[in-house]
Amino acid sequence: MKRFARLFARIDQTTKTNTKVAALAEYFREAPDQDKLWTVALFSGRRPRRAITTTKLREWAAEKAGVPLWLFEEAYPIVGDLAETIALILPPATRSTDESLTSWILYLRDLGTRPEEDRKAGILDAWDQLDATERFLFNKLLTGGFRIGISQKLMTRALAQATDRDEAELAHRLMGDWTPDSVTWDSLIEAENASADASRPYPFYLAYPLEDAPETLGPPTDWHAEWKWDGIRGQLILRDGQHFVWSRGEELMTDRFPELARAIDFLPAGTVIDGEILAWQAEAPMPFNALQKRIGRKTVPKKLLKDAPVIVYAYDLLEDRGEDLRDHPFAQRRDRLARILTDLPPEAPLRLSPTVPFDDWHALAKTRNSARDARAEGLMLKKLDSPYLSGRKKGDWWKWKLDPLTIDAVMIYAQQGSGRRANLFTDFTFAVWQGNDLVPFTKAYSGLTDEEFRKITAWVRKNTLQRFGPVRQVKPEHVFEIAFEGIHESPRHKSGLALRFPRMSRWRHDKPVQEANSLDDLRAILAAYG
Repeated sequence: MKRFARLFARIDQTTKTNTKVAALAEYFREAPDQDKLWTVALFSGRRPRRAITTTKLREWAAEKAGVPLWLFEEAYPIVGDLAETIALILPPATRSTDESLTSWILYLRDLGTRPEEDRKAGILDAWDQLDATERFLFNKLLTGGFRIGISQKLMTRALAQATDRDEAELAHRLMGDWTPDSVTWDSLIEAENASADASRPYPFYLAYPLEDAPETLGPPTDWHAEWKWDGIRGQLILRDGQHFVWSRGEELMTDRFPELARAIDFLPAGTVIDGEILAWQAEAPMPFNALQKRIGRKTVPKKLLKDAPVIVYAYDLLEDRGEDLRDHPFAQRRDRLARILTDLPPEAPLRLSPTVPFDDWHALAKTRNSARDARAEGLMLKKLDSPYLSGRKKGDWWKWKLDPLTIDAVMIYAQQGSGRRANLFTDFTFAVWQGNDLVPFTKAYSGLTDEEFRKITAWVRKNTLQRFGPVRQVKPEHVFEIAFEGIHESPRHKSGLALRFPRMSRWRHDKPVQEANSLDDLRAILAAYG
């Protein structure tokens, strides 16, 4: 654990990417294999199961520190992180330990099976032999919220430096449904047949937002255009008589979309398709809200299967009869995809995402304006000679989204942020008019500059009407423009509506509260674009 704590300290004390990568690479060269394996697991989102509730941790930490629980609870939102709050408030350890990272993870796993009184004794004993940094990391493992400023991309780059292996190959090895219990360091990183796992997806190729005029991309004849669909990006994998469905977030979602099992009946083994999972009805995509009802479900009831059936709208072919096509030009991959999807019967759970034809950039811009009519978010632009790369690479793939929808709303509640924003009010609730009343309809926490957050924080502290735990009701005096990507009906909200990806696009100092939009305005947007 001391070695892992030193790694964290080096990472935490710098903002320089190369320094972080160098620290990780050194760790991967020197640490024991099992600790390296767990480090890779933690930095790729494979955290151990939480051993105790955060409520109990707060109680035990306050008791150990000899402070009343209310004082701990007041300190927590100021610090902004539970693991750090506990590490700071506890008295110094009375002894030290040289146990490894793996040993502590196994220790926590064992604690999770024991009665509560044994778990309390075990956690207090651990706190008493770890220094402040080690405690912080131990608490992160306890709470299951292990995010310490290292992306999987940076970790993969460090692995490549430490092992002299290709970064793209390592990114592929780290995909899939593995845990430190199911693999070894050698089988995951070193062995030559590491890609043999039938369920393993390929790393996704991600597009950059197009912010300049499309004319800067060069001749239109070099590019392919298609709609940017509003669904779940995923890979459909058919290997060894089985099918697997992976989301872009590297989540195995096979059981959530049982309709896709029929793909085995229509496509050959050794097929991997990149596409968009969409709710589909009457040969057209349904609103994202229909798909959203299925996203969080492990099992899907028959009614939902009937009301919101899904397909894969395919736009790239990554593997064909076992052949890895990622190095082939996009135009060739697209042609082969079209051939294998041609003449599929209507019951097949796949469609070919259509090409959007265009002769010049001006004509394509006009087509883009109709994206919402097609239930799309905008356009995707892909260079015809581009390979399928790993991660976000600038140059060959671009997403040209529509400008967001907007509404002017009144801020009525504020809540402090967390982490580096723990001393600022950054999470706000907004309302629109319904007659003479303000009706809350959405929350937003991004979009302002740091200076604007400081200004609104100072205002909130002087203009609080009531407190409800960490939330403050404030005077309805400020109007903000709220940008969002979509809108749908929602019985869970008082307004009856919910927004997709809401954020603050600007602070409307120029607009009085009485001129903010109304609930009727939101319903008009729903009628036009919902």
